[in-house]
Amino acid sequence: MRVLVVEDEKKTASFVRKALQAEGFAVDACHNGDDALAAAKSTPFDIIVLDIMLPGRDGLSVLRQLRERRDATPILLLSARGEVNERVEGLNAGADDYLPKPFELAELVARVRALGRRGGDNKSPVLRVADLTLDTLTRRAQRGGAEIELTAREYRLLEFLMRSAGRLCGRMMILEKVWDYDFDPGTNLVDVYVRRLREKIDARFEPKLLHTVRGAGYLLKAQP
Repeated sequence: MRVLVVEDEKKTASFVRKALQAEGFAVDACHNGDDALAAAKSTPFDIIVLDIMLPGRDGLSVLRQLRERRDATPILLLSARGEVNERVEGLNAGADDYLPKPFELAELVARVRALGRRGGDNKSPVLRVADLTLDTLTRRAQRGGAEIELTAREYRLLEFLMRSAGRLCGRMMILEKVWDYDFDPGTNLVDVYVRRLREKIDARFEPKLLHTVRGAGYLLKAQP
């Protein structure tokens, strides 16, 4: 599952991110409300961990905007104040859970897992583009009924591209989302892995699904 952590205290955000990554989550982090809205719009997250006290647009404003857009992503609110009125306001605005600061990382991870199970009840774990399928529970990929063997990194790349199907994915975005590290912009790491993935999902099949947009990035869709 992919989690967005929105926390203005960078040290806290780093602790939360590392704890979730250690449990197998793919984690993005941002530190203000505007960046949170932009991230939620560009990437399909499974869960959002959202601090209420943010610079500029606060967490409750972000929450309301997401729900107004009919974004039903499960949201765990965080707040140092822990006041009952604030908690009620957040839940009434559409939050799915609430955790006061300070908190134990183990409890936060447990709550994120619970939200993930709850959200999973409402959507299929199988991603599909044309006749290409990816089961995110068993990590099995198939195209036209044929099994496709993937390395761990190839799986993460394919999952990201399928969750972003129909949207252009730039090389730097792929590095950030799939590798969770900052790389030299001149690296050809993404191109190498895309080429490997294309050999597995496209070489023996029609129509071609993984398209290169010259100078911009990659696009996964049934038609170019």
